[in-house]
Amino acid sequence: MPAVSIEHYENFPVASWLSPPALRPPIVAIYHFARTADDLADEGDADAARRLRDLADYRADLRAAAAGRPTSPRWASVFGPLARAIDAHRLPLPLLEDLLDAFEQDLVKTDYATREELLDYCRRSANPVGRLLLHLYGIDDVASLRRSDAICSALQLINFWQDMSVDGPRGRIYAPEADRRRHGVEGPDLLALRDSPAARALIAELAGWARALMADGAPLIHRIPGRAGWELRLVVQGGLRILDKLDAMRHAALLRRPTLGAIDAPALLWRALTMTTRREGTAR
Repeated sequence: MPAVSIEHYENFPVASWLSPPALRPPIVAIYHFARTADDLADEGDADAARRLRDLADYRADLRAAAAGRPTSPRWASVFGPLARAIDAHRLPLPLLEDLLDAFEQDLVKTDYATREELLDYCRRSANPVGRLLLHLYGIDDVASLRRSDAICSALQLINFWQDMSVDGPRGRIYAPEADRRRHGVEGPDLLALRDSPAARALIAELAGWARALMADGAPLIHRIPGRAGWELRLVVQGGLRILDKLDAMRHAALLRRPTLGAIDAPALLWRALTMTTRREGTAR
C-alpha cells in the first residue's frame, strides 16, 4: 500500500492529489464511513457484544442517511457527508452494507476453512470499495467490475499476509485451513507466531495467490481515465511492493510486519510509469 503518496483504508486510495477533485468529497465520505466502522469493530476495550450493537446502530444510521431521514448525533460527521454523497452520486446502498457485514463477521468468525470462504469475506470487506469508486467514475461493464474485484481481493489478501504478526495476538487466522493442512501448519502455531520453514512455505504460497489475483485485475489501469488511473497504478504497485518485501524477508511474516516508507517512493513511481499490458508489471 503506497503510504508515500496516498492515505489508505486496508490498502485502498483515499482522495490523494491524484484523485479527480470533483470526486474527492464522496471518496473521503466513503473512507470515513469505512474507517469509523472498522474502528467500532476493532479499536478500544469493548466486548464483542457491545461492538455488534454499535455496528447495528451504525447500520441504522446508514439506512436513515440513504433514505434522507435524520441520523443520530453520534456519527454526524460521518453520515452528513455520506448522505450528500449518496444523494449526489446515487451510491449503491448494498455495497456500503456489505462493508458492515464484513466488520460484523470479524467479530464472530476468526478462522477460514478454504480459499473460497476467504474470498467470500473479501467480496464484502474489500471489493465494495473498488466498485464504489468505479461507480463514481461511471464505469460499470462486467470486465471492469471483475478486474476491480480481483485487485481489491488481492489487496485484502496482501494485507492479511502483511499483518500476520498483528492478527495472531488478536486471535484471528486468515490463512485457510486447507492450505495450513497441506503445509502441516496448525492454527495455534500461527496464533502463537511460531516461525518455521513450514509456516514460511505456507505464507509464500499464499503470497503467490495474491500476486496472481493482482495480475488478473491489473489491466483495469487502462480503463480508468486520467489521474485516477495513475492512482490505481500506484495502488497496484504498492500491494506488489509489500509482496516483494515478503519475498525479501523469506516470508517471515510471523516475526515482523513489512511496511512501505518514503524510501519506496522512487520504485513505486517507476513501476507505475512502466506498467505495460504484459502482465501489467506484476511479474516483478
